[in-house]
Amino acid sequence: MARELDPQERLDWLRLSRTEGVGPVSFYALLRRFGSAAAALDALPRLSRPAMPPSRGEAETELAALDRLGGRLLCWGEPGYPETLMAVEDAPPVLAVLGRAELLLAPIVAVVGARNASANGRRLARELAAGLGEAGIVVVSGMARGIDAAAHLGALDTGSIAVVAGGIDIVYPEENRGLYDALARDGSVVAELPLGTEPQARHFPRRNRIISGISLGVIVVEAAAKSGSLITARFALEQGREVFAVPGSPLDPRSRGANDLLRNGATLTETAADILTQLGPLLQGAQPPVRSIAPRQPRLPFTPPRPPAIVEPAAPPGEDATLDLIVEKLSPTPVAVDELVRQCQLSAAAVATLLLELELAGRIERHPGNLVSLR
Repeated sequence: MARELDPQERLDWLRLSRTEGVGPVSFYALLRRFGSAAAALDALPRLSRPAMPPSRGEAETELAALDRLGGRLLCWGEPGYPETLMAVEDAPPVLAVLGRAELLLAPIVAVVGARNASANGRRLARELAAGLGEAGIVVVSGMARGIDAAAHLGALDTGSIAVVAGGIDIVYPEENRGLYDALARDGSVVAELPLGTEPQARHFPRRNRIISGISLGVIVVEAAAKSGSLITARFALEQGREVFAVPGSPLDPRSRGANDLLRNGATLTETAADILTQLGPLLQGAQPPVRSIAPRQPRLPFTPPRPPAIVEPAAPPGEDATLDLIVEKLSPTPVAVDELVRQCQLSAAAVATLLLELELAGRIERHPGNLVSLR
């Protein structure tokens, strides 16, 4: 039976979870052995390899900072903690949540993929997320550039969760600050690590197991052979989740990982309907997210822009940079020139000039219907 911890217990849980060397599995083992976080903290100095937990004052400072940000701390087993994640062996003992915490209790599906995604990949991710949102499903991703950002944008109006690899107050990458602001207001930002933690490479697999852990299924849209998105898919399989993959051109390295997933039994996915059909039995009786009557508003030192202003990041200045931006969004699969103009936030004339340069260099091929692709 879920119960909310009292303030002292919450402080003890935070101190134990922030103790160096005490990971999630060790945390739960200590709880089972000593009966409570307080007793485990008392026992730490007597263990053969003692660890120093943060002081009570340090934990109180973290909680106060989280409160000033407008966030809250969720502990494993509390009413607001996602039930799907509770079933994971190494589920985070504590989660910091900014924004609409009620989204964590809705049916959730993850959409992940390449950071250097093609224009077609971003568009498809956005459309998949929008379709899932219309069906009452919350979309979760990792707030990375590329597929992650596109998925968040597609689901902003219906509910989207970003699980980040640092503290919930750290925007990474910086180009997604506008997206972060919108999620902090209309969606949710979730983190396992303390406030102020800068993302590091070793943090991303930890983030990925939360993304899959709170989800009913994981959709992979464009992923290279060694993509981090495949780590999320592996976690999903280990956690008993459904795995979906969008097929891509065998000529595009960004599709190799997703195509490999399909060869190994992932569900081929082209539309949101494919996902809803597969997840049908798991969605029986599920309720779409409903805003709390009096949601707690983040006290942020900025005014987040409205979603229409949160589009793909503007191209950096300089001809080489804009050319690279165009090439990144191209793939062997033809894409409409108008879509390139929209995603790159360049004028139609500038895109036409850059495409001409690429065409003269033999790097792109034009197709009927004002479509272009990489050669």
